[in-house]
Amino acid sequence: MTGVSGAAQASETGGYPAREIVFIVPYPPGGNSDNLARIYADRLRQKLGAMIVIENKPGGTTSLGTGVVARAKPDGYTLLLATSTAFTVLPHLRNDLPYDPVKSFSFVGSLAGYLPVLAVRNEVPVNTLQEFVDYARKHPGKLSWGSAGVASGGHLAGEILKKDAKLDMLHVPFKGSADSLSAMLGGHTDFLIDGVGLEAVKSGRAKGIVTFASERNPELPNLPTPKEAGFDVTLPFEGFWGIAVPVGTPQPIVDKLAKAQREILEEPETRKRFGNISLSAGWKPGADYAKDIETSRVYYGDLLKKVNLSQ
Repeated sequence: MTGVSGAAQASETGGYPAREIVFIVPYPPGGNSDNLARIYADRLRQKLGAMIVIENKPGGTTSLGTGVVARAKPDGYTLLLATSTAFTVLPHLRNDLPYDPVKSFSFVGSLAGYLPVLAVRNEVPVNTLQEFVDYARKHPGKLSWGSAGVASGGHLAGEILKKDAKLDMLHVPFKGSADSLSAMLGGHTDFLIDGVGLEAVKSGRAKGIVTFASERNPELPNLPTPKEAGFDVTLPFEGFWGIAVPVGTPQPIVDKLAKAQREILEEPETRKRFGNISLSAGWKPGADYAKDIETSRVYYGDLLKKVNLSQ
């Protein structure tokens, strides 16, 4: 909307926003996705001058909350924290999704990428990825890892490690990342591959083994990637979040949201806050973000077959 006056823009968007905006997060409180949503909502509230109400709607590994937004009125007053799981993984695993990953939404833009940490509880006698692999091989079936749910990023990362390193380990799904972290710290599971491991490692409550990505986590600069640690494992498509609205939402409203989102992600303070929760701020316009989703969906179609999670 470059060059459009404030009055003209207000006219195009019908005075939007004129009331509170509901922001649906398809995860429970306390995990990385919820933390990301709250940082973003705080800044969007200030940018738009409107109340942003976060509603956590976990269930169905993100499909429940995603479906809620798909059915919402396309007026700009219901936003979705779009996840890689909902748009690129679940379509390969379920034929009863309450939304169409291609036709149900318009995308505002990308929000953040992911730098998950492979963290183990302190009692596990390993400190490097080589030691982790050796220990797992010597104790088949003993190690267990928790995740935010079946087909979540942490689940897939563990399955990839299990497959590529030829390990026998047990997956334990939880309702969200926060629960999986509590389980590990309580001694109920042995490790996780998730952004919530960051603070546990920094505080010494768990041990960091690798950043399970193609680049190091800037919050843990001494933690190598799997490749740097000597293992050329298949990595998940760089996990990403974005913002989506129901298809049919007026384009001027989508454009206004996109402008605010781009400005928020350019703020050094926002980028720092994202980094503190193991995320990297990353803006792409809606059309480009949609292309990334398509690329990722194809990627996961192949990857899920590799780890025996396809239909």
